[in-house]
Amino acid sequence: MKISSICPHFGEEPMISGTKGSGTIFFSGCTMRCVYCQNYQISQGQDTGYSMLDTVELADEMIKLQDVGTHNINLVSPTQYAKQIAESLEIAKSRGLKIPIVYNTNGYDKVSVLKMFDGLVDIYLPDIKYSNDQMGDDYSGVKNYVERNHEAIIEMYRQVGNLVLDDSDLPSLKLPSSAVALLRRTDRQAGIATKGLLIRHLVLPNGIAGSFDSLKFIASISKDIWLSIMAQYNPCNKAVGHPLLGRRITTQEYQQVLNWAEELGFENVMAQEHESAEIYLPDFNKNKPFESSSDI
Repeated sequence: MKISSICPHFGEEPMISGTKGSGTIFFSGCTMRCVYCQNYQISQGQDTGYSMLDTVELADEMIKLQDVGTHNINLVSPTQYAKQIAESLEIAKSRGLKIPIVYNTNGYDKVSVLKMFDGLVDIYLPDIKYSNDQMGDDYSGVKNYVERNHEAIIEMYRQVGNLVLDDSDLPSLKLPSSAVALLRRTDRQAGIATKGLLIRHLVLPNGIAGSFDSLKFIASISKDIWLSIMAQYNPCNKAVGHPLLGRRITTQEYQQVLNWAEELGFENVMAQEHESAEIYLPDFNKNKPFESSSDI
């Protein structure tokens, strides 16, 4: 497996990163080719500083992340190595890996692949990018995105259900302003995630993401599903200068999506500050790609 970075990461959602960081393993490559991908250095074959690990070596790295105290093992863009990762997880668990496993994916996953991880993965962290197949084709180079994504989310929910949090008092933590959870329509505090589904939705300019229809689909499964509605879009890669994707989203565009989530009755919604677009731009030429976030 081609691995671009392994490190504690403090820039995920508060219940994933917590106080000790998420033990993040960034796999090189991706099943999509988003023209605006912020991880394009590693997702689209431009990275040079990578390691090649076999299943035993990857299992060893997971144990090391547990040993330094990370809250979980966070597998980022894992699907192209699904079979090997499943084997590594089996090895690591046999050697004492106990912290939760996070499957951090773009959501373009076959149900047959996800079934390999039933009982191995504790937390699914998928994207829901589009509600229109043409957008998926035009901007991410994939066919039938909506059907595959919806089927995948339904399978993930079947496996792990709604997000389960421990009793940690995360609102008191010192976190990046862009990662502070706005817990709308709920008085519950956000602890560390131990199991369940957390869906990310990146708001894109000019309504390209089709946010309302995606939120309607999620609501049809459960309004208790946790949502991370992201404002961090920043034109990267081939989106620079693009007529529709070449700008950041406006405050009004973002607020509209938050309003829809509230109108649809979602109980658990996380939001970002609009300035997050300037914070979460990784550089995978560094040992710590999100170094600025980790320093907070």
